[in-house]
Amino acid sequence: MKVRPNSGVQRFRRLVAGVVRRSGAASRASREPIFVAGGCLVTICAAAVSVALQAAEPPGAVSRSFTPEEQTNITVYQAGNRGVVNINTKATVAAGFFMMEVPSEGAGSGIVIDREGHILTNFHVIEAAQEIQVVLHDGSAHEARVVGVDPATDTAVLRVEATGEQLEPLGFGSSHDLRVGQRVFAIGNPFGLERTLTTGIISSLNRSLPTKTGRTIKSIIQTDAAINPGNSGGPLLDSTGKIIGMTTAIASRTGQSSGIGFAIPVGTLRRIVPQLIRQGRVIRPDAGIARVYQSEAGLMVAAVVPDGPADQAGIHGFRVIRERRRQGPFVAEFERIDRSGADVIVAVAGEPVRTADDFLSAVESKNPGDRILITVLREGHRLDIPVLLGREN
Repeated sequence: MKVRPNSGVQRFRRLVAGVVRRSGAASRASREPIFVAGGCLVTICAAAVSVALQAAEPPGAVSRSFTPEEQTNITVYQAGNRGVVNINTKATVAAGFFMMEVPSEGAGSGIVIDREGHILTNFHVIEAAQEIQVVLHDGSAHEARVVGVDPATDTAVLRVEATGEQLEPLGFGSSHDLRVGQRVFAIGNPFGLERTLTTGIISSLNRSLPTKTGRTIKSIIQTDAAINPGNSGGPLLDSTGKIIGMTTAIASRTGQSSGIGFAIPVGTLRRIVPQLIRQGRVIRPDAGIARVYQSEAGLMVAAVVPDGPADQAGIHGFRVIRERRRQGPFVAEFERIDRSGADVIVAVAGEPVRTADDFLSAVESKNPGDRILITVLREGHRLDIPVLLGREN
């Protein structure tokens, strides 16, 4: 007995075959099975499906529009991300009960500052590193050498051998006219995720941040832009894409971003980076005052460097008095400290100073060879003593 095929199935097959012929790809298309009602198995080609999907798309593509705020974010990122690098370090550290040396790896960010290959970053990013690798925006990896470091400001400059086309320097802006509430942008490599953008505002200005050397970095910028491990050494940018600071630390109990990040102001970087490139370190001015004690009246000078700037200017410290005393048949020598004639520093260059850090900051804002006025209290009188600053050894 002859069985007649289902007419509905035949019509469906003819419809599919017509679509395949119109696509011009019936002979090339890969066929995949589909199931239809009634349990009949038929196949259609991927090219036919593609034609149907294309027919369903709207006739004209609509370009995405951005808000002014979004457009600023995009513009800053496009202008600045190629100037941010990923820094990977390797070192050996002592660990365990027997203090055996074990490998240690670290990561951070850096800023391309010229086409000669100089990279700006934090000192703590490359501290004690035995190998330093810099990954540029094009993915190329380069061994880096240390050009200069300044632990007092947590700043370091590296150099890589790369072509000018691979290097996209970022420009320095200014930090003297910043305002709380101003929008800022941080680009870095948190957790190794390269060239990540976070945004926020300046939360506060003129913060102080202690460093491992015991010095304090002044005029620190505080921001709520998210900063996480790996962001250190990356740029903090303004809405024009200019560097206004270098991210350096966060305040956190967990080690993750808590909305309180800190950046070294670009004004500080402008002063020290040229010295690091030129001579490998920062040569600071020296007033020749070796030790001071903080008191309610001011900073009492305990000791001056013999023949140093302060000594030559006539600033007085403690006086050591040697005395001889007879004790039975013997004569012994004793020393006592006379503090009555010591000067008390109350101002530098007309600005009041209350702590040793205030004094260092006031002096280090000058250059070796500058002459400054140090105001002291001496026997109840206020004196302005000119001091010719020397060079710190």
